[in-house]
Order: sequence, then C-alpha cells, then structure tokens
Amino acid sequence: MTLTERFLQGDERALSRAISLIEAGSKDGERLLKKLRQQESKARVIGVTGSPGSGKSSLTDALIGVARAQNRKIAVLAIDPSSPFSGGAILGDRIRMMRWHQDEGVYIRSMATRGHLGGLAAASLQAISLLEAYGFDDIFVETVGVGQSEIDIVQVADSTLLVMSPGQGDGVQAFKAGIMEIADVFVINKSDNPSAHRLKREVKAAMELSHPEEGDWWPPIVSTIATKREGLEELWDAIGKHHDYLKESDKLIEQRKQRISFEISASVNNRIRQRLAVEEDKLIEAILSGEMSSAEAANTLFEK
Repeated sequence: MTLTERFLQGDERALSRAISLIEAGSKDGERLLKKLRQQESKARVIGVTGSPGSGKSSLTDALIGVARAQNRKIAVLAIDPSSPFSGGAILGDRIRMMRWHQDEGVYIRSMATRGHLGGLAAASLQAISLLEAYGFDDIFVETVGVGQSEIDIVQVADSTLLVMSPGQGDGVQAFKAGIMEIADVFVINKSDNPSAHRLKREVKAAMELSHPEEGDWWPPIVSTIATKREGLEELWDAIGKHHDYLKESDKLIEQRKQRISFEISASVNNRIRQRLAVEEDKLIEAILSGEMSSAEAANTLFEK
C-alpha cells in the first residue's frame, strides 16, 4: 500500500511520515502534497500567539479538552524556535499537552522555525495543508511568541487568538509592536490576577482607536484561567462566531488564498537562504575587498 493510500485511510504514521518528508524538503513530499491538496478541507485553522509566559500552551491544552468533549478531531502544530546548533526544535513546555498522547482524536507535532525570520517556515505551512487533507476538524497553530511570528500567524490562521497575561506589560508591548490589529479574539489569560481588569481596559481603549468599519468583525475580549478551565466555553463560542462571520462574508476563501501566497513567499525565502549558504563566503570576501557591493552580491544570488 502506498503512502498516499495509507494517509487517506487515516493511518497516523503515514501522516507523520508525510510531514517528515515535507520538513526534509523531499520531492516525494512535494508530490504527495500536490495530490492531497485536492481533498476538500473542513478544518478551522486557529492561530494561538502571544508573548512567552502568557499561557499559550496551557490554553491550547484546555481548548483541546473542550473540542474533544464535542467529539471534534484536533491537530496541534507547535512552532518552536530552532536550536542554532542542531537546527531542531526546542520543545519547551509542550510536555503539558502530553496528556492527550493516548487520545486517537488528537495529533500533536512540534516543528522548528529553521531560521525563518517570521517564525513560520514554508514546511510549517505545508504541514497545515497535510493536516487539513487528513480530515481534522480544528488545527491549532501555536507560535513561538517572539519576533515577527505574531505578525505572520494572521496570514496563516482563519482565526487568531492573541493571548495576553496581566502583570507582564503585555498591553504596552502589544501596542508598541503593532500586533493589536492581528487579533480576531483577545484572550486575557491568568485573569485571576488583580491587574487583569486594567489590562482589559487598555485593550478596549486601543480597540476604540482603531475604528473598525461598520459590518467588520469586532474582536471580543475573553477572560480565561486556563489552569482552572475557566472562560473556555466563552472562548470556544467566540472562535465559532468568528468562523461563521468569515464564511458568511466570503472572507474564508480569501484567507485560504492569502495563506498559499504566504507559503510561496516562504518557499522563495528558503531557496534564497540555501543559495546564500553556498555562496556566502565568496560573496563576503568580494564585498570586503571592494570588488562588489552588497547590492551587487544580492543581484548575483538572484541571477543564479
């Protein structure tokens, strides 16, 4: 039986093998993905982002519980920063989700950023397409929560949860980084903290300054305590309402097209980095000796 046949029959090992082929940049993986993209996707892609320590993993773990209670099939793609030495993913606190290891309705995979500046490498985007083809109902994409990964996730997910926690200056940092605009749902996690109300007021004030157009989605602010399983039903309901809004306004199709466009861009960046790795030493010497400018070095890479 071929890998494609096993994949379509719901063999989880075939899914893992397919993602590994994509991560390795295998031609077999590309051919498999081309075939599988023909499968109609019913999945909701939910981005979970926010600063480190805001409780993203705990919240995702808790939401899996809500989804499984409704018998929904769940995948989690945890995007981890790459080790600068091995290039592999640093798994961090993903161990919290290990309680779902024996649940056949839950699939969890960590993937390395592989040095991609935005935190979402081309392989991660292609893995989402594989998870869609496999037939999951919901796919959570949890980002690193540093750098530009928060900005990237909005081009990938149908619904983006911006997780914030009181007492960490999250409100101020979010305003500075310009990531307030990416949230489809604001999540104030650890809301039993006394300063949670102040953070909620700050978020509301920032939203009022943005003046969304009439008929546009107005992001709700949901308070949760993931570790105590509080506020999860309200959050799950908000995710569902946003997905309904996307379908009714025909924005869901545009969102999917935007993701493919981003995937192409990420693939181009990957090819350029690979070429640079081969040519870098020679180009550096040429620039240092005055034989070539950095702009000319860039043009040389593009020509090749």
